[in-house]
Amino acid sequence: MDTDYEEFTVAQLKDFLRERELPVSGKKAELVARLAEDDNTPEAEETPEEEMGEDDGFDDDDDDDFFDDEWDDFHVARQKPVLDDSTISDIEVLKAQKKKQPAFRRQEWFRYRRLSKTGWRKPKGMQSSQRMNRKYRSPMARVGYRKIASVRGLHPSGFEEVMAHKPADLDGIDPERQAVRIGSRVGNRKRAQIHDRADDLGLRVLNRRRFERKGDLQ
Repeated sequence: MDTDYEEFTVAQLKDFLRERELPVSGKKAELVARLAEDDNTPEAEETPEEEMGEDDGFDDDDDDDFFDDEWDDFHVARQKPVLDDSTISDIEVLKAQKKKQPAFRRQEWFRYRRLSKTGWRKPKGMQSSQRMNRKYRSPMARVGYRKIASVRGLHPSGFEEVMAHKPADLDGIDPERQAVRIGSRVGNRKRAQIHDRADDLGLRVLNRRRFERKGDLQ
């Protein structure tokens, strides 16, 4: 019996493609067509349902309705970037550099509460103890604290962030290297459209958030 790949998520479809050593790029419809075409070939391997036959952890007598009722509650892993070995090692170096970096604080941040809540500002005073690097003063932000250049600006997961303010901004994004970050001023109506469009394209939304869909947002 043919497998209905439409019931699987994009992440699961990509796992099936990787197991068969097939390309994982494209929209969900393209992934489904690629798997279906591979099933029709004479050298097609076992389908995902057949591979789960003996060691799936469930008995044959289990009620099939369990999957229909509870499948939506299962946790689905978020998309991961496809990185080479050099990039993975550079990300580890970046994490080690961030751990060693001190907290850069403004001059006299301990004296005025409002200064402790603001970002870094370079001290400009002629007699500034911080500018003159005197003892027991907070360190200054300098060129030597800059991170490794090959992975500078990447998300901690390894994705390259792409800003999106409308669904059309998702066209042309590579799901294996790039992820979406929705603008802070985007409303729920357009945010829902971006979420749906990202799911169809198999893209990861870094700042995805839950909100109640009412009326025409459903």
